[in-house]
Amino acid sequence: MVSTSIQNLPIPNTEQQRIIAAIDMGTNSLHMVIVRIEPTLPAFSIIGREKETVRLGNREIATGNLKQEVIERAIATLHRFQEIAQSLHAETIVAVATSAVREAPNGKDFLQRVKAEVGLSVDLISGPEEARRIYLGVLSGMEFNNQPHVIVDIGGGSTEIILGDSHQERVLTSTKVGAVRLTSELINSDPISNNEFQYLQAYVRGMLERSVDEVLGNLQLGESPRLVGTSGTIETLATIKAQEKLGYEPFTLNGYQFTLKDLQGWVNRLRKMTYSERSAIPGMPEKRSEVILAGAVILQEAMTLLGVDTITVCERSLREGVIVDWMLTHGLIEDRLRYQGSVRQRSVLNVAKKFHVNVEYSDRVAKLALSLFDQTQYLLHSWGLESRELLWAAAILHNCGHYISHDSHHKHSYYLIRNGELLGYTETEIEIIANLARYHRKSAPKKKHENYQNLLSRKNQIMVSQLSSILRLATALERRQIGAVSQVKCEYHRQVQELLLQVFPRNINDDCALELWSLDFTKSVFETEFGVQLISKLESSAGVFGSS
Repeated sequence: MVSTSIQNLPIPNTEQQRIIAAIDMGTNSLHMVIVRIEPTLPAFSIIGREKETVRLGNREIATGNLKQEVIERAIATLHRFQEIAQSLHAETIVAVATSAVREAPNGKDFLQRVKAEVGLSVDLISGPEEARRIYLGVLSGMEFNNQPHVIVDIGGGSTEIILGDSHQERVLTSTKVGAVRLTSELINSDPISNNEFQYLQAYVRGMLERSVDEVLGNLQLGESPRLVGTSGTIETLATIKAQEKLGYEPFTLNGYQFTLKDLQGWVNRLRKMTYSERSAIPGMPEKRSEVILAGAVILQEAMTLLGVDTITVCERSLREGVIVDWMLTHGLIEDRLRYQGSVRQRSVLNVAKKFHVNVEYSDRVAKLALSLFDQTQYLLHSWGLESRELLWAAAILHNCGHYISHDSHHKHSYYLIRNGELLGYTETEIEIIANLARYHRKSAPKKKHENYQNLLSRKNQIMVSQLSSILRLATALERRQIGAVSQVKCEYHRQVQELLLQVFPRNINDDCALELWSLDFTKSVFETEFGVQLISKLESSAGVFGSS
């Protein structure tokens, strides 16, 4: 998780008083939640909420770029959010951006400007990663009772449909249908014409079918999941239903239910109203009234396809999921290994399987790379556990580019990893993994390389340059892809800037000639990075694993 520490603030000393803020930069609105973490439970309580309708999704038609006036509005909002977070003594602000920024050609330029002007690092997350964090957010605010739940989150630019239970997410889907996107692209009349409405319904249904089929296909025999709805669209529909039924807006919408029949009635009414008439509905936020019809149609079609007639509202969603993910990443939840470590590991192995990676070979490369990393730590480098985990992921996936072609497969690996939808990693971490894989062979990192330029901080560029040189050695030691080398031992002689690499063959009769030649051929990049001379030596006896 990318986070920004707030300087010069009185941070409480007790663990119980840790306060952090999470910002969700959505297509329609920017949301911030500020929480007090109670790690002994572990849990968190919300002490502040902020929202501003910025409409990042209202992009330039010709180019798809974020509009300049929208960028200015967003930066002003982030400044205000930051001031509020500081006033509540938040030690950290964690921010994520979703589909609008992800799809805009100038999205990364916008985030660089946010970093420069606001001092806030924003994590640009993929659709599936957004879905995973939505799942974590809902799980933090609703008891699943070991039963499967389907979660529907309707955003401005995308809709996430998720199947999960008390232990893990089963299906994470993200579809490019959102309330703002559909309103701007498909609705041109006020009130909507019959032709536009019928096309809107058909389009939404067609777009959602694949996600729904995947969810239904992963239900076990006899399971009947509860449907949970999150996001502004669903909360607004629940609010106007409650206003109509109760005559007032309930204090909380958590657990509030309405039916598909209720929803169908409101869709039929909304489609006949003008924008100004929708604005006058009790419980309808003014800016939500512009996009509520498209959002309601998305929910109607999702419920119809899923075959459910009741939906339960949960007020926790992505931004609360960002909090949970931060707690997992920082070891504040006991089940970190099960929820966070396993998410990352499972995701890497799934991508490896998808691109037909020889995992037994990659695992041997990873073990050699991590052994070199561990033995040279604090001697040649000072990278920590998080960097080690990124090196492992890159080692497992470094050869995935063979899925496209043997030629330049290291370059193909970069693009497959960048677009492979790794879960549990930030955008920055995925960029690092992809670059590490890119430089496991051929050219060393160069400033002119576009992918290397995508590493926005000098620290990350140095990490990639150094760790990729370690990965090069590991792949050289596994040149024949038969596990010829069982282990390596490093001896660092500081006075002469020399690293002796003892190579232990798995089979005592194997001279590992090809591995030693490959090591000698590739070691120059490592030597340049760490300022040492690498001397390799084949030991006469087999390593600790014995001969094969």
